[in-house]
Amino acid sequence: MDESSKILYVGLDVHKDSIAVAYAPEGRGTEVMSLGPIGTRQCDIDKLIRKLQSKVATLVFAYEAGPCGYGLHRYLTAKGLTCHVVAPSLIPRKAGDRVKTDRRDAITLARLLRSGDLSSIYVPGVEDEALRDVSRGRDAALQDLKRSKRRLKSFLLRQDIRYTGRANWNAAHLRWLSEVVCPTPPQQIVFQEYVRAVTEQQERLQRMEHELHEAVKGWRLYPVVEAIQALRGVELTGAVILLTELGDITRFDSPRQLMSYLGLTPSEYSSGPRRQQGGITKAGNSHARRALVEGAWAYRYPAKVSRHLQLRLENLPAEVQAISWKAQVRLCRRYRQLTARGKHVNQVVVAIAREMAAFAWAIARLVPRPG
Repeated sequence: MDESSKILYVGLDVHKDSIAVAYAPEGRGTEVMSLGPIGTRQCDIDKLIRKLQSKVATLVFAYEAGPCGYGLHRYLTAKGLTCHVVAPSLIPRKAGDRVKTDRRDAITLARLLRSGDLSSIYVPGVEDEALRDVSRGRDAALQDLKRSKRRLKSFLLRQDIRYTGRANWNAAHLRWLSEVVCPTPPQQIVFQEYVRAVTEQQERLQRMEHELHEAVKGWRLYPVVEAIQALRGVELTGAVILLTELGDITRFDSPRQLMSYLGLTPSEYSSGPRRQQGGITKAGNSHARRALVEGAWAYRYPAKVSRHLQLRLENLPAEVQAISWKAQVRLCRRYRQLTARGKHVNQVVVAIAREMAAFAWAIARLVPRPG
C-alpha cells in the first residue's frame, strides 16, 4: 500500500454467520482489495482491526442496514472507530449489473464509501431501540388481533351465521358470539378456537400497551412525547411511535427535510419544460408515516378543543398550545379546501399528515433538548 495513504475505507457485507470484507485506500486511483470472509465474533472483528491498523491508523467502516441490527456499529464506535450504517435502497447500482456476490458487495461498499456516495441512516441508542421494539411489538400484536378477527368473521360468513347488530366487537356483539351454535360439533370446536384466539390476542395487545406506557415515562424524549400530543389526532401511542422511529426530530434541519424522510413528499419526473408529479415517494420510515396518516383523519371535523385534547394541553407551555390551535385551524380548513376541489379523501389525508409533521417539528423545537 502507498505510504501516503492515511485513511482506509472498509466495506463489510454482514450476514448471520460471516462478514465479507474489502478495503479501499485513500486516493481514487488505488485498487479496492478484498480480504474475503471473516467470522462474526468479537475476536474476529478485533483481529480484522489489528490487521488493518497495521497498514494505516485511520479506519472508516460501512455496512448495509439489515436483520443483523446495530451491534457491529456499536462495537466499532465503542472502540473509537468510525462506522456508517447505510440504507440499502440508496446504494447506487449499475443497471446492467446482474452479478451479486458477497465479495462484490463488500468491494462496492468500500469504493462508494471512499467516493462519498453512501447515505447513512439514523442509528438509535440502546434505550431508544428498546422502546422502539416495544412499540413494534405492540403494532405486531394489533395486526395479529385484526387477522384473528377476520378469520373468525370469515368462518361465520361461510356458515351463513350473520350478526345483525349495529357494530362489531362491542358488548352486544360479544354476547351474540357467546350464543352462536354451529351446524356440527367439529365446526363448533373450530369456532371456539377462533374466539379463543381473538381473546388471547386482545390480552396480548393490552399487555404490550401497558408495557409501552410504563416504559416511555422514563425515556429521555418523554417531554417531547407529551408536547407533540398537543396536536389533534396524536395521542400517546402515536407520539411514541413517531419518536421511537425517528428519534429526536429536531435533528432535521427543516420541516421539509423531515417530510422527505417520511416519504410524504410527491414523487416527480420532470424533463425539459415538462414537469410531472406523482404519488408520495413512500421512502423512509413506514411506521412513523402510518402513525401520522392515521392521526390526520381527525382533521376532517371542524376545529375544536375536545375534552381529551384539553387534558393533554393543560400542563403544556402557552407556545405549544398556540401551535396546537394554529395547526387545528389551518389543517381543518385545508381538509375542507382540498375535498371541495375534488381531491380523493386519501390524498387529502396524506397532505394533512405532511403538514402535521411540520407542526410536530415546530413543537419539538420548543422542548428543551435532552442531555
